[in-house]
Amino acid sequence: MSHVAVISMGGTIAMAPSASGGIVPALGADDLVASVPGLADLDVKITTESLRSLPSPSLGFADLVALSTRVQAEIAAGATGVVITHGTDTIEETAFFLDLTVPGDAPVVVTGAMRHPHSAGPDGPANLYAAIRVALSPAARGLGALVVMSDEIHGARFVRKNHTSSTGAFVSPAFGPLGLVVEGDPRIRGVARTGLTLPAHQRVADIRVGLITVAMGDDGELLRRSGDLFDGIVIAGLGAGHVPATMVPVVAEQAARVPVVLSTRTGAGSVLRHTYGYPGSERDLLDRGLIQSGFLDPAKSRVLLTLLLATETHRSQITQAFDLYR
Repeated sequence: MSHVAVISMGGTIAMAPSASGGIVPALGADDLVASVPGLADLDVKITTESLRSLPSPSLGFADLVALSTRVQAEIAAGATGVVITHGTDTIEETAFFLDLTVPGDAPVVVTGAMRHPHSAGPDGPANLYAAIRVALSPAARGLGALVVMSDEIHGARFVRKNHTSSTGAFVSPAFGPLGLVVEGDPRIRGVARTGLTLPAHQRVADIRVGLITVAMGDDGELLRRSGDLFDGIVIAGLGAGHVPATMVPVVAEQAARVPVVLSTRTGAGSVLRHTYGYPGSERDLLDRGLIQSGFLDPAKSRVLLTLLLATETHRSQITQAFDLYR
């Protein structure tokens, strides 16, 4: 019999109203599985574990190390696939962390909910059902970590949350979903993972990578004041990877000290390499030692840089790793 391990981390999917007002984490993995119609009709063994019960903004890298370790243990013990229930605010970062740290072909599927269980029309049960079906699908093997929401199957390295409350909040800019769940049946046109696997060391929790978002007229003072605190920096630049000319000296100073990755705040598209040539353009910044992020957004760039720095990777190897996402 196939076996799917369901691991709960908290989030809206597991929340309930509190006496003091607002919703808070309250349900465990057993409760979530019990709420899903149709699971009893599947010829599958489902095991559950409540690893965390937190809103996703409160999760950190130490929690992700524990999660990655648990996922790998479930796969080693024979699980066909693993499903993680998670808050949607940081679901894309957790999925990408798992994509980088869990080797092998077994499907690792992350899901959640935009509406809590006590709302009108909660989406959690449907999302969990779809995620379990994807975890059982042979077509999902070898694709790395996936995010399943609203019957869409997204690759971890592509997916982004682009709406605060819509049940259709998750998109994969420029690439689209890898597949759909139709009448409970996953239809997948998968894209193979990059092949990069990094260890989930406990020391990732000690690495501090800053994420600086650039704005019009930015003179780099925030970066100047905070830069020395970081082991690495991600710049969420303007447009195709640009900063104001007034900011260039500060960025260059930091790039001479620690790895600085150049991403874009736009929400879609790749950082360019050799189109613009003015001070603060992508060509200028890359010539000053910055590392381009390719299609990785700023949040995922921070996850990858943190994992690379935790393994004491050399700058040239960091550049090679980010080149995989061009």
